Amino acid sequence: MSSGSLSSIRKKFLEFFVKNGHKLYASAPLVATGDASLLFTSAGMVPFKQAFTSGSSVDGAKTAVSSQKCLRAGGKHNDLENVGYTNRHHTFFEMLGNFSFGDYFKERAIELAWRFVTEEMCLSKDRLWITVYSEDQEAFDIWKKITGFPDDRIIKISTSDNFWSMGDTGPCGPCSEIFYDYGEHVQGGPPGSKDADGPRFTEVWNLVFMQFCRDEHGELNPLPHKCIDTGMGLERAAAVVQGVCDNYDTDLFKAVIRKSQDVFGSPDNSIAHRVIADHIRAAAFLISEGLSPGNEGRNYVLRRIIRRAVRYAYQLDPSNVAIHEVLPVLTKEGSAGYMGDAYPELVRCEQSITSTLRSEGEGFVDTLRRGMALLEKEIGGLSPGQVLLGDVAFKLYDTFGFPLDITLDIAKERGLKFDQEGFNKGMGEQKARSRKHWVGSGEDASHRLWEELQAQHKNTRFVGYDCCSTKASVLSITRDGMAVQSVNSGEKACLLLDVSPFYAESGGQEGDKGSITGVSGVKNSGGANIAEVTYTRKASNLHIHECTITSGVFNVGDTVDAAIDVDRRERLKANHSATHILHSVLRTHIDGNIQQKGSLVAEDKLRFDFNYASALTKEQIALIEREVNRRIMSNKPVLTDHCSFEAAVQGGAIALFGEKYSEHSVRVVSMGDSKELCGGTHVRYTGDIGAFKIVSESGIALGVRRIEAITGQSVVDGLRKDGDILLHISERLGVPVGEVSEGLERLLKEKLELKKKLVCAWHEIIKSSISPVNCGAGVVLHCGYFPTIPVDAIMEFMKSARKAERGIFAIATAVDGKAVLIIGVGDTASKVLGASELVKTLADLQGKGGGNAGLARVSLEVGNVQEALSTILNKVTAAFPT
Repeated sequence: MSSGSLSSIRKKFLEFFVKNGHKLYASAPLVATGDASLLFTSAGMVPFKQAFTSGSSVDGAKTAVSSQKCLRAGGKHNDLENVGYTNRHHTFFEMLGNFSFGDYFKERAIELAWRFVTEEMCLSKDRLWITVYSEDQEAFDIWKKITGFPDDRIIKISTSDNFWSMGDTGPCGPCSEIFYDYGEHVQGGPPGSKDADGPRFTEVWNLVFMQFCRDEHGELNPLPHKCIDTGMGLERAAAVVQGVCDNYDTDLFKAVIRKSQDVFGSPDNSIAHRVIADHIRAAAFLISEGLSPGNEGRNYVLRRIIRRAVRYAYQLDPSNVAIHEVLPVLTKEGSAGYMGDAYPELVRCEQSITSTLRSEGEGFVDTLRRGMALLEKEIGGLSPGQVLLGDVAFKLYDTFGFPLDITLDIAKERGLKFDQEGFNKGMGEQKARSRKHWVGSGEDASHRLWEELQAQHKNTRFVGYDCCSTKASVLSITRDGMAVQSVNSGEKACLLLDVSPFYAESGGQEGDKGSITGVSGVKNSGGANIAEVTYTRKASNLHIHECTITSGVFNVGDTVDAAIDVDRRERLKANHSATHILHSVLRTHIDGNIQQKGSLVAEDKLRFDFNYASALTKEQIALIEREVNRRIMSNKPVLTDHCSFEAAVQGGAIALFGEKYSEHSVRVVSMGDSKELCGGTHVRYTGDIGAFKIVSESGIALGVRRIEAITGQSVVDGLRKDGDILLHISERLGVPVGEVSEGLERLLKEKLELKKKLVCAWHEIIKSSISPVNCGAGVVLHCGYFPTIPVDAIMEFMKSARKAERGIFAIATAVDGKAVLIIGVGDTASKVLGASELVKTLADLQGKGGGNAGLARVSLEVGNVQEALSTILNKVTAAFPT
């Protein structure tokens, strides 16, 4: 490992701060789970945000150090379109950072930073410059004392660049930055000067001194617990240490770019290779976290990244968009770009990453090729400075699925202006058409009704975790999407209660069924008022009880008894708890990067979808079943707790991507090694599940597998059914149950031997029943019709018959009321008259088929077989006259 490589700098940084009393934290995932405002983790401080806002420690630690994976390619932090065109922009990058949560403050932070850049990074003091916030005299004095710099090397900056805040309100404070001067041969001026944007002076490290809290009036009040947040981009630090102004000239990027040049050629196209190098890293890390390309949210960002890389690969070589071939430079140990030492998930998930990159590229290339051709027609005659019309870009996007960002990239390369207003107009008109089509549908009207009822009655109070029945009041009744005051026997309606034990479908778990019985008001002459609850679903935080009124009348305001189907709920609870255990087992024993992609918890089965590149083997399925059942039999208690989202995630609870959680209070369900955020119903002890059996494993999408399983009594019933089948087979075979496998093997072997003998007999029948016709040039024709001999037996016969180089064979049989004619021609004869040519002669007989010179197959009516054979005889004798 080179002393100036990215890997060595990362290692030095982490070791330096651990040695100086900091607790080492592994990188948090790129997919931000603790901050609803972020698509991705975009800074080193994001995983510690709760500690900064509360001033509390993290797992008891008051100081921390990390190398955080970051992504800026979506949402409010987006560098995607700049990648390739600048020296320093990346979608994926690593942020080195040290942090203090109410422990040390400015002087210690400055001293540690100075020691690291001068002693560990070995940067010359003569090349270093410092900036501080103009009003932060304290930081200025500390820097002056530690560095001995003259006043003009510690620059006071009054802009927001040197004052950091989380938002309009909350923790904030002044910043101090360390800059590196590349020298006079590079264009640019010191920070704060009019030439500061040049590359000569580059920011290496930013130290944030969080000492204030800004209130809603904009006033700055001192924080009781002052914090430190620092960030140094690893790629930029490596560029400084390696003496290059361009991050893409550092060791890792040079290796990836060389690999891109090997795969796609065109070494002079630096922009394309830079884009591919950057985007491969970003895509690889996102896929390793279980993300797959899609059309929404984070999945769409991944799709954009991959497709942008494919577009530049296409630019380099239109016949080759195999961007996955660049990946090994990151995942193969010993390669110059290897990142598996710090991030082993890249190596573990290499197969999944490769297949995702390949399939997304192959699936997009046709759209890209078609879109590029159409775009070229539109812009081919435009000169730099002219405008690419927005309606053209919108047509490409709307009709052909051609991404707008690729259109913008191409326009930028050609020096064209883009008519964003025209594009927005087309998009707006399309949305208006969609709304016009949608408004007035029953579902939309129903949604508005539930929103109105929720505003009137607030959320349903759910008591189903603790009880199976309760008294309740009927707040509202709806029938056919309209609110009504009453509903009668035989009608279907939705009842809204103030309190309910019925679990509403959510988180993959099906809604409860049961009954609602009237306990007050006037009874009908036939007895009580009874409604069968056929399902429970959720809308606008209301539990909607879908009912069939089996007797009596229900009115708004009635007092009722609401009771769930307890047996059904118990089966749902068992399947839901088993799903959690299955998820944990998959992550522990199959792949630690597995994430839930969907689930169904029904009363008769469970279904679990997860990211994984290949089908599970029989051995893996057996391992999963064994481990899930072991955990069930351990009879661990199932515990629930409520805490903040941040505390839950920090405590190891799994949060499902795409789910919405409250930041203040979430429900955590734990059972043994499994801990997940979940609002569903569960058993009290894992032993209550009874047993677990996988009934199927399949692929449902690229990189997504599905397991279906059963639990409890369903397993017992299934085993009994399988046992009955096994017993029946053993009786038919005449062997004990324990010898069924050997008995079947013996039977199959006997069947195969009999089939071989039967095929030989059929071949003898064919050979003995057809009369050869001697033609010219030594060619011999053999024709015959054998309606009872199978096609595969005739095909097998042809394999040996065609070895006669001057032989021509036309053998017909019957299949499902149709005739099939197989034509075989030996090698010598086929040079004059091939089997496929003979097929053409049967066109007048409605013969349909094809083949090659040696072998062909034709389907025709049974009544035309003899005429077809005569036609072939005439054709062959004409081609080979005696």
